[in-house]
Amino acid sequence: MKIRGKRECQHCGVQWSYYETGSVACPDCGSQRSVGLDDRREHTAGAESLDLQPAREALESEPLTAIASLGAEAAAEFVHQYGFIHAGELQPLDSVFLAATELRHVGAELARSIRIDEQAEAYVLALLAGAEDGGRPSPDEVPDSLRPARGLAAASAVEDYRRDAIRYLEGHPDEQARRVLGVIDDHRTRIDALDGNVPPGDAEALIEATQAVGAYLRDEVPSIDDANDWLDKLDPDDARSGE
Repeated sequence: MKIRGKRECQHCGVQWSYYETGSVACPDCGSQRSVGLDDRREHTAGAESLDLQPAREALESEPLTAIASLGAEAAAEFVHQYGFIHAGELQPLDSVFLAATELRHVGAELARSIRIDEQAEAYVLALLAGAEDGGRPSPDEVPDSLRPARGLAAASAVEDYRRDAIRYLEGHPDEQARRVLGVIDDHRTRIDALDGNVPPGDAEALIEATQAVGAYLRDEVPSIDDANDWLDKLDPDDARSGE
């Protein structure tokens, strides 16, 4: 949505940035009555941080299924309020969001499990330890049992970013970027159709392609070739046929 980011409290006169607090409530007196002082800008980003401390503290007393559930719930809350347009500027598909999205899927999967093997346990513990800083296991560390969760997490993160990128393109038209985002969506749809059960390297290539589109739209690279190079690593027939 488009909002006025610079706010002034009508009760006490304090000024603040909605873009930083994510709230129209005055940070000094708590009044809900404020006015915007600048032009409206597209803004989808939230202001919350990923907090996995409660899940990590539960390691001392709770079974792993409960810990996985706590981690998944915290990650889902963070992902739900996240967005990629900040004060009109497109942001990256960053590592913390990717790690949180993966924990959301992996944690939910393991929370439903009757038995968790050592590889899956090590995997979710690695996410709990590293996600707040954007750490997540590499594709070659994904256990077979968690391949679908990894694939679905990649598809979900890519779709969330693609949605905001399309919104950004409404005010910053670029046909090359729109076309590549369409190809990315074809591959994303295929992963969803396969319930995420694709090689982890394919899921990662789709993330890299999406990140490359973002870098191009932010003028960090001169062309969109990097995105096309990552998509070339995937079978183009797969995205069209869904087979």
